[in-house]
Amino acid sequence: TTALGHVVLPASTWGEREGTVTNSERCISRQRAFLDAPGEARPDWWMVQEVARRMGFGAGFNYAGSADIFREHARLSAFENAGTRDFDLSGLADVDSAAYETLDPIRWPVRTAGTGTDRMFADGRFYTPDARARLVPVRYRTPVHAPDTDYPLVLNTGRIRDQWHTMTRTGRSPRLSTHLTEPYAELHPRDAAVLGIADRRLVHLETSWGRMLARARLTGDQRPGTVFVPMHWNDVFAGNGRVDALVNPVVDPISGEPEFKHTPVRISAYACAWQGFALVRGDLETVGVDYWVRSTGTRCSRYELADTVMPGDWSAWAMNRLGHAEADEWLEFQDTGTGRYRAALIRAGRLEGCLFVSRDGNLPARQWLEGLFDASELDAAARMSLLAGRSPAAGEDQGEIVCSCFQVGRNRLLKAITQGEAVTLEAIGQKLQAGTGCGSCVPELKRLLAGG
Repeated sequence: TTALGHVVLPASTWGEREGTVTNSERCISRQRAFLDAPGEARPDWWMVQEVARRMGFGAGFNYAGSADIFREHARLSAFENAGTRDFDLSGLADVDSAAYETLDPIRWPVRTAGTGTDRMFADGRFYTPDARARLVPVRYRTPVHAPDTDYPLVLNTGRIRDQWHTMTRTGRSPRLSTHLTEPYAELHPRDAAVLGIADRRLVHLETSWGRMLARARLTGDQRPGTVFVPMHWNDVFAGNGRVDALVNPVVDPISGEPEFKHTPVRISAYACAWQGFALVRGDLETVGVDYWVRSTGTRCSRYELADTVMPGDWSAWAMNRLGHAEADEWLEFQDTGTGRYRAALIRAGRLEGCLFVSRDGNLPARQWLEGLFDASELDAAARMSLLAGRSPAAGEDQGEIVCSCFQVGRNRLLKAITQGEAVTLEAIGQKLQAGTGCGSCVPELKRLLAGG
């Protein structure tokens, strides 16, 4: 929405602000900042207050901090309430600043200081005039838009384990960005065979409302006739990778919930002229690139790239995108017969960026190349192997990261499983540590153990 604003005020984000957070189970928790707000960023309440003061309403917006706002919030919940509304924080209306700072998590309603309500309606009384529940009878109806010959599949959107909403909390975390780096379209192998779609290839998805590009993932876990696409990628992290542009605008007539679990869609192979990736210390210029996805590394940003048009001069294209200057070292390799191009920018002995391109999508692994950005100066062996994209030590590629906590890849896990070194979850944890951290990779580990 900032693209539509005439005035944009820099707001502090999660982790940079303090106050309270109320979750869906009614639990109010104190949130404390653990990061300093950058630049001129300020909390939302401070900005609203300053605008109000400049409009002449300073008397109504005279807050010293979030504790003042919380007390007013609590008083308003109790105003003309007398037990008629479930949301009631009257027991916290007079909390002093010291008690607010040390506030323990508590569930509303809170009508007595320090006493929350863990379970509502246990007394059989509801917040209606006669204290009886109001049940809303709902009749099942089929989705408004049914699949047809033009859009034969059903699009379903949802979450994946390592990302939060539109990556507002997670998109810049290197560890969380290693598991799934691109938006993907998960479909059944039977549907993929009919459509001529191969695993890991780029696909074009289109509905009556929009289009997007994603990486195909074929799995028997997906129901035939359906396509699943994660909701997290937006225009900050991907070009043409925003699935919400495809979702139909129908909402439930009672709840208002969007029908984002059922949108007729068609899917086809994306006819790209080239695919590639770039690793850069800063940002890569992506204007004019049809498909790009950015993910965050420890010392660099990673971009997956593809387009339907082959640049006429790869050298000029790469120098412009990587920010080549006259004093920089420039390494490159090109094979016009196979459509391969590789380039690297070295500045003062340090790797600043590299680009790897192929016509068929056959590209080297990224892990070793990303590790080169940790070096303050590349040694001779790294320079010689840089455009090969492979360590001179010829270490194995551990593959796509499965366990984000301990950075354990799919190939490494499969090797341990097939060699009989780790054939149970417990054995995987003991040998590789995978699954012993947050545990969110355990379902994927189980699929690997089952041969999936």
